[in-house]
Amino acid sequence: MKPSPAALGLLLPLLLAAGCGGENQRMVRNDEYGDWRGGAVRQRPLGTSAGIVIFGVDKEREERQAAAAGGGAGLSVNAYLWRAALDTLSFMPLASADPFGGTIITDWYSPPAAGGERFRAQAYVMGRQLRSDGVRVQIFRQTLERGQWTDSPVSTATNSEMEDKVLARARELRSQSASR
Repeated sequence: MKPSPAALGLLLPLLLAAGCGGENQRMVRNDEYGDWRGGAVRQRPLGTSAGIVIFGVDKEREERQAAAAGGGAGLSVNAYLWRAALDTLSFMPLASADPFGGTIITDWYSPPAAGGERFRAQAYVMGRQLRSDGVRVQIFRQTLERGQWTDSPVSTATNSEMEDKVLARARELRSQSASR
């Protein structure tokens, strides 16, 4: 006798459910990481040094270097250069500041003496050392022509002058902290 399709439809789920019995039904959470494998405790490596380094980032090594540099959980860029860049660009409204990435972006600023132009700055603090190549400043300029703001060139000397001002302020901040 051939079973009907309706009987097969009822029988198939029952057979599948019966196949799921035994050890697999006892799913117990074994550790704080959510190991749901029925009773077998998985050994986990201790610390990040026990694993592999992915994409060249070894967090434990970075933490050791930061602690050796006196940083810890603070800035990932030079604190004097960071503070000096903020101080130097403080006359412009601040749009964004990322102390871990070392990026400062200002909003557009129109000097009172020059009504038909406006400026914006981006400063990049690169690295944890106080060096002359540790900061880059880019100034952007726009002029008002027929009611539209259009980009205008800025001399490279202007960018260099702003970088020099940041470096001079950073040296001043360092000497002030050393004399305390």
